[in-house]
Amino acid sequence: MPPSRPLLLQAALAICTLASLPAVELTIDDDRADGVYQPGTPVTWIITAKDQAPEGLTYSVKSGGALEIASGTLAFANGKANVSATLQQAGTVLLSVPHDGKQSYGGAAYDWKDIPVSAPEPADFDAFWKSKIAELQAVPASPMLEPVDSGAPGVKLWKITMGNIRGSKIHGYLARPDGDAPCPAMLIVQWAGVYPLSKDWSVGPAKNGWLVLDLIAHDLPVDESKDFYAQQNAGPLKNYTAIGNDDRDTSYFLRMYLSCYRGADYLSGRPDWNHKTLLVQGGSQGGLQTIVTAGLHPAVTVATACVPAGCDHSGAALKRSPGWPFWINSGNGKDVQKQAVASTYYDVVNFARRIQCPVLVGMGLIDTTCAPAGVFAMFNQIPTPKRIVIMPHANHMGPHNDYYGAMGSWWNAAKDEKPLPMQ
Repeated sequence: MPPSRPLLLQAALAICTLASLPAVELTIDDDRADGVYQPGTPVTWIITAKDQAPEGLTYSVKSGGALEIASGTLAFANGKANVSATLQQAGTVLLSVPHDGKQSYGGAAYDWKDIPVSAPEPADFDAFWKSKIAELQAVPASPMLEPVDSGAPGVKLWKITMGNIRGSKIHGYLARPDGDAPCPAMLIVQWAGVYPLSKDWSVGPAKNGWLVLDLIAHDLPVDESKDFYAQQNAGPLKNYTAIGNDDRDTSYFLRMYLSCYRGADYLSGRPDWNHKTLLVQGGSQGGLQTIVTAGLHPAVTVATACVPAGCDHSGAALKRSPGWPFWINSGNGKDVQKQAVASTYYDVVNFARRIQCPVLVGMGLIDTTCAPAGVFAMFNQIPTPKRIVIMPHANHMGPHNDYYGAMGSWWNAAKDEKPLPMQ
């Protein structure tokens, strides 16, 4: 029997009422501004609701972003609710509150300097990468420079193409101030995705006196249409991070890592490099490439990496969330054990141990893409002078203002050959 018209009217009114309700707006703050705690000390998050205190909102607290250690329903009073949790050992915790089809997060770190890596490095790690660098060096770099309009007075700009392994190419923009005076060098490496390079990314630092090489992460031209990159992303480069990820010799990241090495090699071999400063920098996938380049190439003198990816591929072994690109994936039809073995040759934690220069790292305590436990574990392996900017309210996309402020001061100090601000 069909519902009566009054019931239909009531249902329609209920739907309209729900649709007209304002979205829940929450802010989540730690009871410590820095988000850092000692084991056994509770973290208390203060959840504040704007305008209204919603009922029935649930929460979950996960150690390492993976293992649930607390859950329940929020109890608001005067627009505020509290949630507490504790770790007894080094690690991270993540509070999540689902609402309106999204999540609000709070984070905290415990004794982060003792957060360990999740897997041992391969015994032949150095031998493997030595052989791959030799494979690269057997391919002539043959840099080809095509002048293009920089759009900025006083700055020269070129498109550059170089050789890479197995018939692939390296593409990017090269920029520098007018003239031929030696300059400090900057290698820029890109975040994840398939997209063109903006001239401004290299022209901007060149205006400030840098010799800049900005590399696209793929064997693609740097200045095609948006449709071109969309077709590549939907076609041959769809889910590129998983291409060949069950074999260390076929991983998509092999040519990417080697392109970074060649980029540093090219800059350090130019006669207009000042032979004092070679800085490599990037965020996310670019942060991954930054740490890798600093670990592989001895000419790098400074590295700055924001929310670096590629850390802690085996994080699940310690019941914590691994970092992007979530290398080990039982749902892609490949042998998980083979993926796990291959991943150890590409995990950023193993390159971090080999860095020979100062490093600046920025990380967010509520980053669910590049989980903080893995970033801490990577940072802990760096043997050189280092600085970490912990951003308690930052997810993968931001806000990263605290890091960018530190990064700018590092860049200026490196360019001017002054001591790096370590605090």
